[in-house]
Formats: sequence, C-alpha cells, structure tokens
Amino acid sequence: MELAARLARAAGDLVHEGRPDHVDVAATKSSAVDPVTEMDLAAEALLRSLLAEHRPDDAILGEEGDFHPGSSGLTWVLDPIDGTVNYLYGIPAYAVSVAVVAGGPDPATWTAVAGAVHSVTDGRTWTAGRGLGSYLDGRPLRANAARPLAESLVGTGFGYTLARRTEQGRLVAEVLPLVRDIRRIGAASLDLCSIATGGLDLYYERGLKPWDLAAGALIAQEAGAVVTGLHGAPASEQMLVAGPPASVAALVAFLEQHGAASGA
Repeated sequence: MELAARLARAAGDLVHEGRPDHVDVAATKSSAVDPVTEMDLAAEALLRSLLAEHRPDDAILGEEGDFHPGSSGLTWVLDPIDGTVNYLYGIPAYAVSVAVVAGGPDPATWTAVAGAVHSVTDGRTWTAGRGLGSYLDGRPLRANAARPLAESLVGTGFGYTLARRTEQGRLVAEVLPLVRDIRRIGAASLDLCSIATGGLDLYYERGLKPWDLAAGALIAQEAGAVVTGLHGAPASEQMLVAGPPASVAALVAFLEQHGAASGA
C-alpha cells in the first residue's frame, strides 16, 4: 500500500509539473475522441521504471504499454492519467491509479492486494490494503449507509464509441428519474474513491478497463462498499456497480431489468 502511494504521487508530480498551457494529443485509442497524450506515455514510463527498481519480479499491466510478465504472482495495474480528456481540457479531475493484484491480468480472476489513487490537481491520495481499510491522506474512510434510490446521488461515465455512447445515453435517461441526481466526473478511479469518502452514494459504468477499476474498487470495498457486476458476475468491463449493499441491490435489479450489460 505504501509503495503504491509513493508511485502514484511520483507520477502525479510529473503530470502536475509537466502540464503545458496547451496539451497536444499524441494518439487515439477506441475512437477519434479517445485521446492519449505525451504525458500519459511519460507517466507510465516513470511508473514502469520505478517498479523495475523496487519490484523487478512482478508483472505490469498498464494502459499505455504492453503487458510485462513476472515470476512473483503479483501484477501491478497502472493508469498513468485516469481522466485524460479532463487533463486535455484543463478540467481539474484526473488522477494516477496504481494497484497491485494477486494474479492477473483479468479482473474476474485476480485478488486486489493494495492500491492508491492520487488526485493530481489537489494532491489528495486515497489508499487501501486488503483487510487494512481505506484512507484519504491517512484518515480512515467509510462509505455512506444505504438509502433509497430516490435519495441517492449516482455517478456514472460514458464510453468513446458512438454505439456505446448511444446505448449509455438511453440508459441514463431511464436512471435519472429514479435517483436524486447524476454526476459524471470523467475519471472512474475518482468516482470509486468518492464512494469511499461518501461523495457519491452509488456508481455504475459499463466499459471500464482493468486499470480503470483496480485501485478504486479496492478503496471502495475497504470502506464498506460492495463492488459487483450484473447477474451474479464480478465487476468487469461488462458492468461495475458500487455502493452500500442494499442500494447496490436495488440499482443492480433495475440495470438488469433494462439490459444494461447487453448491446454495444
């Protein structure tokens, strides 16, 4: 947990200090509006170099680089900038996410061991270790108690392909009348940390990659939240739902009824 926090802060310092007034897109991924910046690449390179120094036998799964196999049974899961579009536009909601899992690289089969999420613009750092609890800058965290959907503030996010965004837009139009309100922060790791701190009651999203959820899911769970998928499946790219158990059960039932894990 301590090493994850140090790595996340080191990459966060690089991202914070190196951000130019105008950020250029270095490449795109799933679509023309899904960008990668030079800083994404530089921050992941820094994380990989630090892990080669401190944990040379561990595997590495990063958003921007190839999977690096290891021999220890542990895998570090890296998102050098979660919320790249926010970073691109200067919106102060982007983070470095670092987690270590037993097994990997499939979230359905790994066990998260420790993780850290560092909010670059304000310097906050969330940490968690399995069985050790969740913390914000050393302060223990507890997720909100369950409340009815009508009183729940719900976070979500959207993908970057036309078909996925169209599907998600239809679904959020169904969810919105049932809940207190919807928030779209633009960084899944920060959404999951908001579950841990009580800044959101519930969070759901389809399309998250392993590096999007590895650290944040553990932080939410260690704060007392449930993190799950639909139809009895674990959280995955198909769907992630997080929050207090009773509230999650109600939202999961609604999402299943509306076919939220099917389609594009």
